[in-house]
Amino acid sequence: MCLGIPGKIESIGQESVLERTGRVSFGDVCKSVNLSLVPEAQVGDYVIVHVGVAISKLREEEANKVFEFLKTLG
Repeated sequence: MCLGIPGKIESIGQESVLERTGRVSFGDVCKSVNLSLVPEAQVGDYVIVHVGVAISKLREEEANKVFEFLKTLG
């Protein structure tokens, strides 16, 4: 099963278009993520991340719903 996790973009490094990366916060953890598939994403946006690659943007409300659901899982 594949699972994408929402995270909030904290910063973006300006590299080539295909190597665009940023620091994404997943609550208590912050990771470097490839942002090349979401060129429209900006600092403060929420993205779905799968295996270190942001694959889509989502609204903050949607991200919060996922965070709440994940909390119920323990």
